[in-house]
Amino acid sequence: MGIEHPKYKVAVVQAAPAWLDLDGSVDKCIALIEEAAAAGARLIAFPEVFIPGYPWHIWMDSPAWCIGRGFTQRYFDNSLSYGSAQAERIAAAVAEAGLTAVLGLSERDGGSLYIAQWLIGPGGETIARRRKLRPTHAERTVYGEGDGSDLAVHDVAGLGRVGALCCWEHLQPLSKYAMYAQNEQVHVASWPSFSLYDPFAPALGAEVNNAASRVYAVEGSCFVLAPCATVSTAMIDELCDRPDKHALLHAGGGFAAIYGPDGSLVAPQLAPDQEGLLIAEIDLAAIGVAKNAADPAGHYSRPDVTRLLFNKTPARRVEHFALPVDGSAADEPAVTIATA
Repeated sequence: MGIEHPKYKVAVVQAAPAWLDLDGSVDKCIALIEEAAAAGARLIAFPEVFIPGYPWHIWMDSPAWCIGRGFTQRYFDNSLSYGSAQAERIAAAVAEAGLTAVLGLSERDGGSLYIAQWLIGPGGETIARRRKLRPTHAERTVYGEGDGSDLAVHDVAGLGRVGALCCWEHLQPLSKYAMYAQNEQVHVASWPSFSLYDPFAPALGAEVNNAASRVYAVEGSCFVLAPCATVSTAMIDELCDRPDKHALLHAGGGFAAIYGPDGSLVAPQLAPDQEGLLIAEIDLAAIGVAKNAADPAGHYSRPDVTRLLFNKTPARRVEHFALPVDGSAADEPAVTIATA
């Protein structure tokens, strides 16, 4: 008997968040999880920092304006902490729905925020938590960084090998290669919205960034689920406090997509201002056919010419140590590093 290839339905979110509203964002996430389960999906993928929405204010004016308008404090207060009551609600909803979720969130950890993705299994268990390795441009005024352990692909029962990256991590060739080399089969490419600085910044627009998702599918010979948020008129009303700011951010901007390992679109796309779920059935058998033509991390590679150095060690911001207390000689080691 040959290999059995999973075949199942996936759901990709295109929706506006309950912006800067943690509880409202959780309510919306749960409603979308329930909708995906009702449609028969076994995996749902959410946009980048869907909780509590993308911090568009950092692109609209100065840091002083963001602080003075209260956006900075509100964003911190409405970001999600693991172990919180809100996080427990989401995990319980995933378990009730019986599917796997890849949630995009602004993670609050102590006094810092991180662009994070939370992989939750069908029992509500945590499969993985990851952070974006390097926030992009103005995002660095809000978020901290991840590390090499965040470039990971996970065996998920019945779904295959699943991985995730955020936004412009899909422009990092070495990071992508680290994912391909782990035999990724289903990839979640989470994006915010494609209406910032439109049309005078093509690099931030839908055509360029959907191309990045599509190329990832072909290079990795994997399915790519590319959720994308929309910007609501309510968000525009709050952010655009001067007429000229309406040129900086527009309502809409949703361009969610699902790509096959040959780069084909496998689900119809929604209108840019429409909220909903993209539903498609994916068959992992298609991956073997795609890799037969070109497997950049396998038979199509040339490690004798170029290869990747990959440090997967989690970052340790604090090393705990203890001074010797047994009267040992001064020329003996002065500290003992604790590994816990």
